[in-house]
Amino acid sequence: MVRSALGPAPGKLGRQPSPFAAYLPAVTVVAASLLAALPIVSTNGWYPDFGYLLFISWRLLRADPWPPWWAAPLGFVNDLFTGNPIGLSVALWSATMLALDLIDRRTMWRDYWIEWVLAAVLIAIDQWLQWRVAKIVGGEPDFIQMVPPLIISICIFPAVAWLVARADRWRLGR
Repeated sequence: MVRSALGPAPGKLGRQPSPFAAYLPAVTVVAASLLAALPIVSTNGWYPDFGYLLFISWRLLRADPWPPWWAAPLGFVNDLFTGNPIGLSVALWSATMLALDLIDRRTMWRDYWIEWVLAAVLIAIDQWLQWRVAKIVGGEPDFIQMVPPLIISICIFPAVAWLVARADRWRLGR
């Protein structure tokens, strides 16, 4: 108790952010997008879009390391590895960034549950638009095939947000 009143704990004094702290959010989103290249054999994709999950998690946690133009190249990388039509993630991620900027300006505060609901709505919109684009380009996926990745994405969002928060603490040297 007395030690906490005296100042920061020994070893924490003078720690600075990592040298590549500005690029860690983008690197982790690209690494999560690369998970789609793993050789997972499935007749219908049950796994979520990890790149989008990390993108939302980083953006909800901190808006400061994200220049608005980062959504386009990160979405392009995601399109290359997930098999989406080129430009789909670019448009969706840019729209997500604009929506989150608007929400940040309009809300006074957010808590854990509001962020989870917000992420669930964004993930549902993303899955629905992917389904619509697949139908437009000639695929005939049933909407029921989109439900497992949607539910899995919504359920694992808190774990992904926690991992992002831990990476952010390391990034900032706290």
